[in-house]
Amino acid sequence: MPIGYYKGEPNVYAIQYRGGEVVQHGVGLSFFYFPINTSIGAVPIMTQDAPFIFNETTANFQDIAVQGQLTYRLAHPLNAAKILDFRIDPKTGRYRSRDPEKLQQRIVNAVQSHTRSAVNQLSLEEALTRVKELASEVLENVRQEPALAELGVVIESLYFTAVTATPEMKKALEADYREGLQRRADQAIYARRAAAVEEERKIREGELGTEVGLEERRRDLVDLQARNSLALAEVEGKTVEMKLAPYNALAPQVLIGLALKEWAQNAEKIGNLNITPDLLAQLVGFAGEGRK
Repeated sequence: MPIGYYKGEPNVYAIQYRGGEVVQHGVGLSFFYFPINTSIGAVPIMTQDAPFIFNETTANFQDIAVQGQLTYRLAHPLNAAKILDFRIDPKTGRYRSRDPEKLQQRIVNAVQSHTRSAVNQLSLEEALTRVKELASEVLENVRQEPALAELGVVIESLYFTAVTATPEMKKALEADYREGLQRRADQAIYARRAAAVEEERKIREGELGTEVGLEERRRDLVDLQARNSLALAEVEGKTVEMKLAPYNALAPQVLIGLALKEWAQNAEKIGNLNITPDLLAQLVGFAGEGRK
């Protein structure tokens, strides 16, 4: 009877079956066996990556594409081997069934289910901008999935590498965003203009206030000068009046005599003085009348 030898790898959990019962199991297990009554299962225990991409619909009925990758491992390989068929052909090392491939698909299906539930509650804008929060929420829900826990699946990480809208909607969003930027730019320009106009108004008001103040001070100065001139004229008038007051009691002839005396005393200051014979005769006659 031929005897086979199986040499396990350090990242594979080997299981030896005989008569449908588990004989031995362990990581990197190696053993001799009889091929006629022995089956061997090999459950990978290293972390594995599973990329995915699927289309979903947001709360406002917009289609998006969700692309990402998850990393998982089997923490309880013996439990997984009870539910799925991990038996291999010892000669080739290939699996005898497609169950190992189904495991990955089951995990991706769980991710898609929880992603759909989350996306259906978000608007298009929220789904496109809250990628990190969305991935964290889906990861937490997938980790609590009973079917995966029964298989001993542990989800190490989950990332959404891209969440994109349809090309038409993407163009519409880009156009709307550009319009928003242009509106904000226009508002900034208008705000600067308004600020410049306001500053110009303040400057003009300041200049007008200064001019008004100067005009008021000039008016006060003119009023003061007028009052001073009037007071000076009054004083000079009173002075002249006081100087002439003594002459009011003198006879006209005396006044003429005093005038002639004043002329005689200031003769050197007088350039030319013309006294006609008629004027001299009238003065002499007027003075003579004063002696009578």
